[in-house]
Amino acid sequence: MEYEHITHSFEPIYNEDSEILILGTLPSVKSRENNFYYGHKQNRFWKLLAKLCKEETPQTIEEKTSMLLHHHIAIWDVIQSCDIKGSSDSSIKNVTPTDLNQILNHCQIRQIYANGNKAGALYKKYQQPLTGREILVLPSTSPANAAWSLERLYEKWSVIH
Repeated sequence: MEYEHITHSFEPIYNEDSEILILGTLPSVKSRENNFYYGHKQNRFWKLLAKLCKEETPQTIEEKTSMLLHHHIAIWDVIQSCDIKGSSDSSIKNVTPTDLNQILNHCQIRQIYANGNKAGALYKKYQQPLTGREILVLPSTSPANAAWSLERLYEKWSVIH
């Protein structure tokens, strides 16, 4: 598989009431096709967040956005553009970070979380020197993280509520 230069193609989800910021690395191939976050059917993000929020799993972009905003959760990614092979986070290079101040300067974010180790490592390398804010790394909801069941993810992710 060849490297491809990818630029993040959709906006972060947040409003002035957002208190929690969850950061991924970069949208996957499926997410870019769907033009929205966590678009791979096997990704447990929406199922997990719904369980944490005690709601039904949202199906549409509108339902997903509504659930996030209702629960004061913002989501975005660490990377604005990079070179990547498919959806392989381990292949990421030539990173340009997103401008998190777009969110941090307009919301009262009390905690930033990383969806997975790679998002956490990229945040610490590219974002933390700019924001001066710590990040709490949670296990990835990606289908590539098959060692983590939904129940184990729920236990770790329950810190966000």
